[in-house]
Amino acid sequence: MLDLGELLERCTFPAAGTAAICGFSGGADSTALLALAQRAGLTVTAVHVHHGLRPSADDDADVAAATAASLGIALRVERVDVGDGPNLEARARAARRGALGPDAMTGHTLDDQAETVLLALLRGAGATGLGAMSPGWRHPILSLRRSDTEAVCTHLGIIPAVDPTNDDRRFRRNRVRHELMPLLDDIAARDVAPLLARSAELLRRDDVFLEELAAQIDPTDAADVASAPGVLAARAIRMWLTRDGYPPDAAAVARVIDVARGQTTACEVTGGMRVERRENTLQIFSTEPTSG
Repeated sequence: MLDLGELLERCTFPAAGTAAICGFSGGADSTALLALAQRAGLTVTAVHVHHGLRPSADDDADVAAATAASLGIALRVERVDVGDGPNLEARARAARRGALGPDAMTGHTLDDQAETVLLALLRGAGATGLGAMSPGWRHPILSLRRSDTEAVCTHLGIIPAVDPTNDDRRFRRNRVRHELMPLLDDIAARDVAPLLARSAELLRRDDVFLEELAAQIDPTDAADVASAPGVLAARAIRMWLTRDGYPPDAAAVARVIDVARGQTTACEVTGGMRVERRENTLQIFSTEPTSG
């Protein structure tokens, strides 16, 4: 028989009584998130994001409402307009994040973490990207497997919604999930998801340490940047230029370091910004045209 208490010990929910907003698609992972958050003593509000991308979207919202009601949890439906077209996966993800807000919990599992590591690797990411999702209250069930969330639903007698887009091979994550992960399991002759998650944890620890060292560098002080070890200078510049959670690319960071070292006087960077060196100070200027 399933032991919900044992699963809770592997979760990272905040203290009982905490108000919690949980992203809730109606699928197995988010259903388990709701049920376990409730069992952890949180005051839970479920938020279902209605993308309207497929005919079954209204049915999914109905399933989510029925499931939340069966658990005695309040549900809010947020409708977003995401039309089909290029970059659909990224646009839908961004819209969902915007609708949920920055303080929402999500039902990402260890399997999602493993896929995220591989996707980051395919992008050529460094330690920050390969560190994937950080465990904590925003991702409280990150140590659970999909098999665990499905078992929670079975235990509760809940039939979760099934999102057909999870099988759509247009999306890279789905190809990683359905093609690459099974191939890696076969090559390694074992379940590689925990190995990938462990690698992410080790890289995340290194990344946090390097970020702390980089934070000691003044990114506006050209001499400070120029004299710092390259890996720390790059991190300091990247943190300085990050806007709305989006860091500059590696080429832009390298150009700014060249400015700090006096190899050039200014450079363009992503996000409509320009960095100039004036005496020993690096300054950011907008390249966007001003109105009026």
